[in-house]
Amino acid sequence: MRSTEAPAVWVRLGTLGAAALIAVTACGSNVTTGASTAAQPPTYNIKPPTTMPTTGEGALSLIDLPGYVDRTDWQTPSVASFESQTGCKISVQDANTSDEMVTLMKDGGGGQYDMVSASGVADLQLIYDGDVKPMNADIIPDFKSFQTYFKAPPYNTIGGIHYGISLQWGPNTLLYNTTKFPTAPTSWSVLYDPANSGLITVPDNAIQIADAALYLSKSKPSLGIKDPYELTKSQFDATVALLHQQRPLIKKYWPDAGTEIGLFQNKDVYVGAAWPYQTIYLKANGGPFADTIPSEGATGWGDTWMLATKAPHPNCAYLWTAWVSTPQVQAEQALSFGETPVNTKACAEMEKLQAGSCAQYHADAPGTYFDTIKFWKTPIATCADGSQNCIPYAKWQEAWTTITA
Repeated sequence: MRSTEAPAVWVRLGTLGAAALIAVTACGSNVTTGASTAAQPPTYNIKPPTTMPTTGEGALSLIDLPGYVDRTDWQTPSVASFESQTGCKISVQDANTSDEMVTLMKDGGGGQYDMVSASGVADLQLIYDGDVKPMNADIIPDFKSFQTYFKAPPYNTIGGIHYGISLQWGPNTLLYNTTKFPTAPTSWSVLYDPANSGLITVPDNAIQIADAALYLSKSKPSLGIKDPYELTKSQFDATVALLHQQRPLIKKYWPDAGTEIGLFQNKDVYVGAAWPYQTIYLKANGGPFADTIPSEGATGWGDTWMLATKAPHPNCAYLWTAWVSTPQVQAEQALSFGETPVNTKACAEMEKLQAGSCAQYHADAPGTYFDTIKFWKTPIATCADGSQNCIPYAKWQEAWTTITA
């Protein structure tokens, strides 16, 4: 089990800059992506290769969540083995927040960077800024073994065009102390219940607004919330009002996994929003902890390797994408970072390395499981009906600042 000291998986909580996101409106000619309507991105007509390259350019420049290109933490196969097999010598630029990724990828990577391991919070920003270009998923050998949802999720696929290849994912779960809650809570309402004042923790991130919106979509159907990332002003105002009501109940907004784990271990909190990583760590250390996905469902995240529009080494980029999509590498990364692979064949590899890990990280989840999860995507001004009435992420960040003040 990976140390709780700032696991790389938690860097994705870093936010996008408000100024950058004001421009993300997705207006123009419309195409369908998932259940919403979005504009054609500026790079949509760039044609990707039709066959997998057989040789690389000798180099590959990656922007990653710290540790995603790790030469020491993974067991086997190592990044060095990829370099040996392909001749693509890797250079890495760590990015500690999604905002840093967007900045580094400006102007299509500037002819310097080839790929970025972006979270769903950043994907649409990168796509609509024209900083990433279409990829051909069909030439990735293991793509056919991906969970169906991750073959074309709405945060990286627009109008049937892939602007990256899915990598790893995770659900946002409800973590609780079983001495306080001997019966698993069935609703996210426990996080808004005054009876639990001072016992609650949630992530310190504006995307948390989506969790509250998801809860309201079920508890107050009259609001008409269909997608927790596509909120009209009245829906957004109602969600923000709920979070202001929740504020006095919060013991602490946690910035990373280690902080939340410490809060539960010290009995400072008894219930909160978390990921499977925290639950697994806490239970492995003998604590009375469990997690659940309540009746309203949950939000979740998915990471994607995206190809820079001006990538100088596209062949090596495709070879890298194929390598990190294989079952063995997917399993190694999943166990190293406390996340879940998108390749269904990685489950067996996880079990070889750590018995029981496949089920712990929901890697064996049936397709219906994903119907309960609303995965992160950048909130933009375009609503599902194509109108420009939804609240973009810059406004989410402004509201979050007032909520947590």
